[in-house]
Amino acid sequence: MLGLKLPTDPRWVNIAQKNIEEILIDHAYCEQKAASNAISLIVQFPERTKMVDVLTEIVAEEWSHFERVLEELRKRGFRLSHKRADEYAVKLNKLERKGGHINRQLMDKLLISALIEARSCERFKLLSEHIADDSLKKFYYELMVSEAGHYTTFLELAKEYMPEEEVKQRWQELLEAEADIIQHLEVRGDRMH
Repeated sequence: MLGLKLPTDPRWVNIAQKNIEEILIDHAYCEQKAASNAISLIVQFPERTKMVDVLTEIVAEEWSHFERVLEELRKRGFRLSHKRADEYAVKLNKLERKGGHINRQLMDKLLISALIEARSCERFKLLSEHIADDSLKKFYYELMVSEAGHYTTFLELAKEYMPEEEVKQRWQELLEAEADIIQHLEVRGDRMH
């Protein structure tokens, strides 16, 4: 369904489970960044009415996810600590082509957002299936469903502004590049990506 070219290393979920405080903290910041990313797209492209309307809903949903992760942290006696660099997202964002037609730039931004949502969805699925904590299993299952919706929404938005064939071609290029990024990242249990 997600089209990812390289699955998450199976060791990740085991390592993550042993570092649940760190995973939840990193996850909180991922949700905050997802909301910020959608806000940024709205601010950069305010004339794209359909996109603004769709992303406004995503902003609200991502922020509610941030609040839910904070609640999971507090239930376990943890608290939010300092934000961490997201090497995965930094490398993905470097794939955005600069210059050229504004719609091409927007397409890249939307497709990179779709990739991040797809990878998050895949990781949430792993957690929902393998983590020992039943409460977190349910939590991550619910978020997995939501992230899958966001992933497809970003793909569909890209097709609003660029020809479908061009979107499909660029999507395949980005999927290959994302697999290369994943393959060369250290398997860390304290990061969502």
